[in-house]
This record gives sequence, C-alpha cells and structure tokens, in this order.
Amino acid sequence: MSAPRIVLVDDHTLFRKGLAELLEREGAIQVVAMTGNPQEVQGLLREHQPDVLLLDLNMPGIDGISLMQQLKAEGFTLPILILTVSEAEEDLARALRAGANGYLLKSMEPDEVIDAVQRAVKGETAVAPAMTAKLVNLLDAKHSAHSLLDTLTQREREILAHLAKGESNKAIARQLDISYDTVKLHVRHILAKLNLSSRVEAAVFAVEHKLAPGLEAGKKG
Repeated sequence: MSAPRIVLVDDHTLFRKGLAELLEREGAIQVVAMTGNPQEVQGLLREHQPDVLLLDLNMPGIDGISLMQQLKAEGFTLPILILTVSEAEEDLARALRAGANGYLLKSMEPDEVIDAVQRAVKGETAVAPAMTAKLVNLLDAKHSAHSLLDTLTQREREILAHLAKGESNKAIARQLDISYDTVKLHVRHILAKLNLSSRVEAAVFAVEHKLAPGLEAGKKG
C-alpha cells in the first residue's frame, strides 16, 4: 500500500512542523499540506485530495469538531482524525457523534499515529489507547440508553418524538387526537422511565437517538 497522503491542521507551528517531520521520517506517511489556519482547510483539501485529514480539536475561531461538521456539510467524505491533548470523555463523545473516524492524543508515539492513519484509510475507527476505557464507557452508556428506550410504549415513543420537535402538550394532543391530560401523563411517564428531569432533556435524548414520529419499533400500549 502506498503511503497515505494527509493534510495536517494545528495552530501550534512547532508542533505541526515537528509532527509532520516525525510522520514522514520512515516514509509511512506523506504530509501533502499543513496549516494553522482553519479557513484554509477547504482549499487545501480540494487542491491536494488527501486520504486523511488530521485535525486539531482546539483552534482559534473554530474548534475541530465544528470545522469537521462544516466540511461534511460541504460534501467532503475523507476520513477525519481528531488530534488533541484533551482526554475528556465528553470531547471523545462529541467527536465520534460528529462523525470523526478517530480520536488521537498528542501524547501518542509517532508510530501509533501512523497506525491510526493507516486504519482510517481502511475505513476503521482509531482511538488512542489511553481513551479505550472511556470509549467502553460511552458504548455502555449507549447500550443503557437503548435499554431505557425499550421500556417506552409505542405511544410514549411517538410523544417523545414530538417533544424533540419542540411541540407543546396541546399541539401533541391535537396531532395524536388524544386529550391534553393524557399527553401530560405520558410525558411524566417518559421522564420517569428515562431518568430525565425536564422536557428539554427528553427532547435532546430523542434527537440524539434519532426518534421520529411514526416509529414502529418498541412495545405497544
């Protein structure tokens, strides 16, 4: 396999240049372009057509996850690896939810970064070894969330989906042709079953789990 071609984005000049030199030293990686300016990234991607984008998480003006979301919205489909000093589980979760193909730490050895890039080219997800336990926590939490969803009746799932759209109890009652009080009761049951404290939390939960009106999965009731 030929050396993967990458674009490296990091606002710290010394780190950026040092990493590029280390990655290219053994010929396993070809750094075709690098920049510390997020505004230049789209142009560099169009010009060089790299195999992988290695993207810093925290940069002036825009964070790496927001930039990644912009790139995906613009139609860029290349693998994107987040590179950061942050070992926070919430940053890992945000990155993976936004579609990152990996989450790497700046404390990793160069050969580990090279391996992650090569895995990304193959369509695999690469996470820094130090983040493995946190990834397991996230997967466990996702499994737990789906287990909670299984406790909802079909009607409760429908109402939860409407909550995700910001609809009031009255609006939900009209659309489902049920009483206002019945909607209130269902909302109370939803919050209790999902261990949530407000309609806003329920709406966020529904959006994160891609619930939509008319969903057929789940129990009847």
